[in-house]
Amino acid sequence: MTGLVQVQLDLSNPQSHLVHVWLEISSPQAQQQVSLPGWTPGSYLIRDYVKQLEGFKAVQQGLERSVRRTDPSTWQIDCNPDAGPLVLTYAVMATELTVRTCHLDQDHGFFALAAVVLEVAGQRWSPHRLTCVVPNGWNAFVPLPREATGSWLATTFDQLIDSPIEAGPHQSHPFEVLGVPHRWVTWFSDPACAVWFADRYPTFFEDVQQVCLACCRLMGEPRPASSDYLFVLHLLDEGYGGLEHDDSTVLVYGRRNLETSSGYRKFLQLVAHEYFHQWNVRRLTPRELRPVDYSRASVIPTLWFAEGVTSYFDQLLPLTAGLSTPQDYFSDLGEDLSRYLLTPGRQVQTLRESSEEAWVKLYKADAYSASSQVSYYLKGAVVALCLDLELRRHQSSLSAVVQQLWRSHGRHSRGYGESDLLEAFEGQVTGLAGRLEQWLTDVDDPDCSGYLLDVGLDLEPEMSSDPWTGMTTGLKDGRLVVQRVLRHSPAERAGLMVGDELIGLAGQRLAKPEDVPTHLRAGVDQPLLMARRSSLRELQLCSDPPQPKRYKLEPVANPTTAQQAAQEAWLQQRVG
Repeated sequence: MTGLVQVQLDLSNPQSHLVHVWLEISSPQAQQQVSLPGWTPGSYLIRDYVKQLEGFKAVQQGLERSVRRTDPSTWQIDCNPDAGPLVLTYAVMATELTVRTCHLDQDHGFFALAAVVLEVAGQRWSPHRLTCVVPNGWNAFVPLPREATGSWLATTFDQLIDSPIEAGPHQSHPFEVLGVPHRWVTWFSDPACAVWFADRYPTFFEDVQQVCLACCRLMGEPRPASSDYLFVLHLLDEGYGGLEHDDSTVLVYGRRNLETSSGYRKFLQLVAHEYFHQWNVRRLTPRELRPVDYSRASVIPTLWFAEGVTSYFDQLLPLTAGLSTPQDYFSDLGEDLSRYLLTPGRQVQTLRESSEEAWVKLYKADAYSASSQVSYYLKGAVVALCLDLELRRHQSSLSAVVQQLWRSHGRHSRGYGESDLLEAFEGQVTGLAGRLEQWLTDVDDPDCSGYLLDVGLDLEPEMSSDPWTGMTTGLKDGRLVVQRVLRHSPAERAGLMVGDELIGLAGQRLAKPEDVPTHLRAGVDQPLLMARRSSLRELQLCSDPPQPKRYKLEPVANPTTAQQAAQEAWLQQRVG
């Protein structure tokens, strides 16, 4: 049974941090079920949004209807299907400021609608009309077609909750990309920051436009995938993140980062990452997400392609847009390769496992996670780099494979599986599917150094001058405590755990991290480390020889003509 679902969000009392929801089902079922999603696409963690919902009521013909909760996020309502519309009312507490939650105060409102709007059983593919009641002087920005009445119309429930809302007294900045309208909306947590930002980055909107154009060129497309695109930025003192949608993205970035020499470049990389997702992820989609099941986690073995390939390209796109230099790119790529090679968990968790376990590991990382897991964003980008450079040995490229998959799957809304990816790579280079399969299922590192030599780059370790203990420490409530203990490290062998308080060393009181000696020798002069967990105890901590503290990516001293040509083509993302 289908019909129109109408949703009204009342933000008129922002100091309460509550958004009041009115939802009308025009054609209810006799036993109408409704449920609130447990997660939002692009952020793979069951978030139990229902914990913020309160005051649920159901009314038909002025009479309150019987409601029975069938699970924590689902209600069943006894209705008379011939008695007219069913109206549901409830409120949602909006106090968490992230790209995947809701936040409402006197300055602005932001809503990830998966956390707000109930899914009506039997009406998922019905049109949904959205209305927002906002305080005087506020505007609401929604990436949906707007009706003459001021409402917005989504063709389905999926389109509705894929449409984040930003509301407040701010304005939008319009611009076009290849004839497609775009809007940019910024909420400054500190209003004074607006003038600072405009003065410091006067070409910002032109730069964003160039990044968008670079994405279209990379995909070989004459227009963006969206026909009307909305950017929302929350510029805070500190922060970093983004969430992609079909026709919009929400970004969080820190002003303090923008004050650094590399901060603006990395901000443009974030813009590129989320904008490129309108192709890779949003429309070129793993088959496990077609359609999305909002009530449970789905094992998605190809998240490494969705996020890792996008992460690889996001560093290149500002370069191909003319907004950074090759030296900038080498520096940023070197940082990522260094993070990867200094992550011990890469020798425990495979890339496929990292993708499959996103719901229970990546988004639930703790102080021990670095020893047991590796991010599919990070290793996915490393594998993407190796795939691109391997393909270039055979006069192809990673962008050619992505374009091919876009034509075969993305344009036609066909979800892909891992076999489709392997087939696409094998179609470009015989034997590459087998190599990729090995990179996905083994914990051995790809030959990054060998591939980088193709384009005239050396990846070399920079050794620490200090011996290695495998632990980091910090101050907590005036106490010196262990913050991380790496697996197979001297600190682990000594029996230290995260949270242990370090008291003293060879009679010396420890008060700050730098008090911990970097070289603790074995033998008769071995100091006694005094630590407290539930009781005071003595531990023998023997450091190991120095290890790499970082890896640096530098041009080779005397590149060959072939290396120079290969590097130029790679950095410009052309073949040959």
